[in-house]
Amino acid sequence: MSSWTPALSHANRLRSRLSGLHVVTIGAIISLSYLFYTFAVPQLNRLSLRADLSWYDLGLYGFGPSKSYVSFEYESPAVQISEWESGCDSRYTFLAPRGDSVAQPGPMILDSKGELVWMKYNWDVTQDFKVQRYQDTDYLTYWEGGETEGRGYGAWYMLDSTYTQRYVISPVGNYGGDLHEFHITPEGTALVTIYDPVPADLTPVGGPELGWIYDGVFQEIDIATGELIFEWRASKHYPINSTYEALGKSGRVRGYAFDFYHINSVDKDDNGNYIVSARHTHSVSCIDKDTGEVLWTLGGKLNEFRDLSEGQATNFAWQHDARWHANSTLTLFDNASHSNNDPDNESRGVVIELDVTARQASLRAEYFHPQKMRSLSQGNLQVLDDSGRVLVEWGHSAAFSEFSADGQLLCNTHFGASAFFGFGRVVSYRAFKGTWVGQPQTVPDAEVLGNHVYVSWNGATEVVAWRLEVWDSDDLNDNAFRVVSQFQKDGFETEIEIPEGLELPLFRLAALDSEGNVLGATELLQREQGTSFEQVMNPQYWIIVIAFVISGVGMFVGLYSCCGWGRYFRRCRSRSSEYQLVAFSDSDGSV
Repeated sequence: MSSWTPALSHANRLRSRLSGLHVVTIGAIISLSYLFYTFAVPQLNRLSLRADLSWYDLGLYGFGPSKSYVSFEYESPAVQISEWESGCDSRYTFLAPRGDSVAQPGPMILDSKGELVWMKYNWDVTQDFKVQRYQDTDYLTYWEGGETEGRGYGAWYMLDSTYTQRYVISPVGNYGGDLHEFHITPEGTALVTIYDPVPADLTPVGGPELGWIYDGVFQEIDIATGELIFEWRASKHYPINSTYEALGKSGRVRGYAFDFYHINSVDKDDNGNYIVSARHTHSVSCIDKDTGEVLWTLGGKLNEFRDLSEGQATNFAWQHDARWHANSTLTLFDNASHSNNDPDNESRGVVIELDVTARQASLRAEYFHPQKMRSLSQGNLQVLDDSGRVLVEWGHSAAFSEFSADGQLLCNTHFGASAFFGFGRVVSYRAFKGTWVGQPQTVPDAEVLGNHVYVSWNGATEVVAWRLEVWDSDDLNDNAFRVVSQFQKDGFETEIEIPEGLELPLFRLAALDSEGNVLGATELLQREQGTSFEQVMNPQYWIIVIAFVISGVGMFVGLYSCCGWGRYFRRCRSRSSEYQLVAFSDSDGSV
């Protein structure tokens, strides 16, 4: 019996070790599963995978595909465009892409084919880029500044047709200009938004009695004089508990105030009253132009309108870009979701018809992206023409789409990989269609590479062709150049093969408009002298090569002699002789 005791003891120890190993393995699996569920699953849920996604949308070309140029130092978005029926509006698109996967963020203009027309690389955040009319002149306008948690502190800029900065507008008072709105009215005034931290009683939302809120403020400013015409504060008219935003840990200190209102657009109605969108109260309000009193509120906890469309006209949430139209309709972008933890609601553009007197609202049209877009922030809707055609920009998702009045998708453009829209690596606050004539004061850019020349002119909208002209005089005036050939402009950058028979090495490229007028010309360019074969056959080339070889050999010999490398190599050879191969006899392996 005693002879089995060691074996049983060994088996018990083995079972004990296996049991411990099982416990450790199960614990590791549980821990890894928890980590996967906590960190990986939320990220996977942000993916938007579909069977019909293109390689572009799956991210094969990057989260934010871009296009580089030879003659231009910056990169622009490489967009993907899909068209149906009447296709895309032929006018320019104005947007300001930004995000971790945007090569050079800033305001930019694209044509209907997605080709770059103009861009400006801004170090600070740029938002709300568009064309606006002021005193019968078109200007490019945008906000630029610093951004923190969806609020901005900066100023608004206006550029003329030469891309020269003409106006910089800041709020009246000790405020920073907010990124959400800069709307020029027909009267030559600007509607702007401000986020002002002020003390407030937060007990209605479970906070301290002495807390802080970001007050939603808008101003109307005379652009010419800088005079303040009107100012309004949400805190004087809306209770704190009308918000849908969770208080969380905010509101205790000034630097982390509670954003209960979140103003994000201001417009005017037919009577000059103000139309204000508040994201965190899910409401659009009309503000009296004289007293500042709230005339009516659509949506949210204080909604005054009876919804004739089974709730679809008043159930918008976390919305942006509320605009009033002359036929008593309101357009807006309904984000429907606020964060990745919200219900999986689909974003949409909406047109709402209002009977203000009867306090009735009905849904006239709604526009959905075919990929069931869920834009957590930003976005806008623009009415493009009298037929009711609209442009919807999807904000947090790098896309904009055009629809007919009845909701048919006509044009769909992506400037980021749609499978990763949920990560917000490429976004644009808004996008607009419009006309623009750009006449930059710079000279065209050109770069000679081999037997080709690459030419572009950032912002020049009227160029239709490039004319190659050689210099065959001692002077540098227009009469000193002789025309050789002409080439059609091809996108932002045109690649031109230098004619083989070009007998003179110095030339330039002149930009022509549709009537053949010269709009500008490049600096003097020089054709590369000789081919690579001719360079190889050049005696000077071989002299340089031989000099490098002799220098290298001489350096090696010197180091060999002076630094003791010779003794080192001899010792290596000496040591190698100490090891010899020894043959084993049969008796050597008998142990």
